[in-house]
Amino acid sequence: MLFLFENYELDCDRRELRRERELIDVEPKVFDLLSYVIANRERVVSRDDLVAAVWDGRIVSESALATCINAARAAIGDSGDRQRLIKTLPRKGIRFVGAVREDGKRGASLVPASQPEDASRALALPDRPSIAVLPFNNIGSDPEQEYFADGMVEDIIAGLSRIKWLFVIARNSSFVYKGRPVDVKQVGRELGVRYLLEGSVRKAGNRVRIAAQLIEAQTGVHIWAERYDRLLDDVFALQDDLTISVTGAIEPSLRKAETDRVRRKRPENLDAYDLVLQALPFTYGHIVEDADRAMPLLARALALEPDYAAGHAALAWCYHFRFRLALKQEDRAGALRHARAAIAHGADDPTALGISGFVVAMDEHDHATALTVFDRALTLSNSNIFALSCSALVLAFMGKVELAAERARLAIRLSPFDSLNYLSYNALAIACFCAGRFEEAHDAARRSVQLNPRFYICHLFLTATLVGLGRTEEAAREARQVLALDPDFATGRFAVTAGFEPAVFKPLADAWHEAGLPK
Repeated sequence: MLFLFENYELDCDRRELRRERELIDVEPKVFDLLSYVIANRERVVSRDDLVAAVWDGRIVSESALATCINAARAAIGDSGDRQRLIKTLPRKGIRFVGAVREDGKRGASLVPASQPEDASRALALPDRPSIAVLPFNNIGSDPEQEYFADGMVEDIIAGLSRIKWLFVIARNSSFVYKGRPVDVKQVGRELGVRYLLEGSVRKAGNRVRIAAQLIEAQTGVHIWAERYDRLLDDVFALQDDLTISVTGAIEPSLRKAETDRVRRKRPENLDAYDLVLQALPFTYGHIVEDADRAMPLLARALALEPDYAAGHAALAWCYHFRFRLALKQEDRAGALRHARAAIAHGADDPTALGISGFVVAMDEHDHATALTVFDRALTLSNSNIFALSCSALVLAFMGKVELAAERARLAIRLSPFDSLNYLSYNALAIACFCAGRFEEAHDAARRSVQLNPRFYICHLFLTATLVGLGRTEEAAREARQVLALDPDFATGRFAVTAGFEPAVFKPLADAWHEAGLPK
């Protein structure tokens, strides 16, 4: 049912309120109340009617009811003083008095707002990955826990909405399933989404436990699941911490799921987005053979969509790696050209900005621009893995080791099983090495090698940490591995594409020379 009044549209099926086609964000209970009074506008709606319809008969204070009515008025440009659309009749109730047109079959009243849409009404999937965050189950009777759970879900929705390539369902639509058992396949059809995030909240004493799981709606397959245990010292800080953790973990999980999905598509059906996804597994490993496979796919994507920031960023990364290996100026020019294009076209894409900032810092040594770009990326999404790990590396090269270590650790904590964590571990290895914490540096470098054993730079930092620990024979073996992967390696040549601060580079170079690597 669609109700039209003044310049507003209230879509009960999609649970959306719009003014001149602009979506208005309203609380679920406010939407329920507004829907109910409009559907029953031919009569005065009593307090008991509202409590029964909107709160399922639960006890509601007068102040909570008044707050909800005032919020409903504010959402449609009304107020308690004007009462242009929602009129209060003292000691009787309220009535919607505006002129309303209906589009669709009208009944005596709305179906209760918590009733899911008819399963037969399947919505088409958007042309990009789509997700709905369902209300988290409150495992307990504490009403404060209910508010906490709802607030956290709303924050997660807001966090996911910052991911440019992701279509996120508004909370008004996803909260229709609050308090009801759901079939994920049916919900996916009704909301028109490929993925669902669901979870639960349990409070015990001064601790809270959050369980969350990401599901592919069409198949019911679980893509990712995690459990978080935290102290309830500061509720708002806790919500922020959990929101960052969940959104940070979801993005790489979705990226992998989407890449796997596109691999199953027929080659002739690939659009620009699909082509970039096809290229991603060969883009970030710093392996020249992989880059050679990725670059034609990315070029095809940009031919279809020249302003595609993600395509420019991935191509900039590939050119950067080729420049690092052969120091050809045409590769450097290509890296910077595509990095600048990604910055220009990716103002709201934190991943593209993170990668581009890294390339600008490495290949142009323009650290001022890089740091500005990183700041913009992390303002858009403070849990973006690319922005965190790329900025951590650049900060480590610049000698800002404390901030580098902080961002590297956050990236690893947010997505502990991400294959791209070799970047963060390298940043952490440099930071710890510079601080003289060689055991920590060695542990980080070892993990980096485990994640990307074919990338010579991972072995390079492991070599330095072994020298720092006095394990000279192992360091010499690791140095030989560096030369096996890059026979032309020399520390001076490496410095050209790294932009190290001298105070950072000298102790690393001394360690490499001691292990037998050429100058």
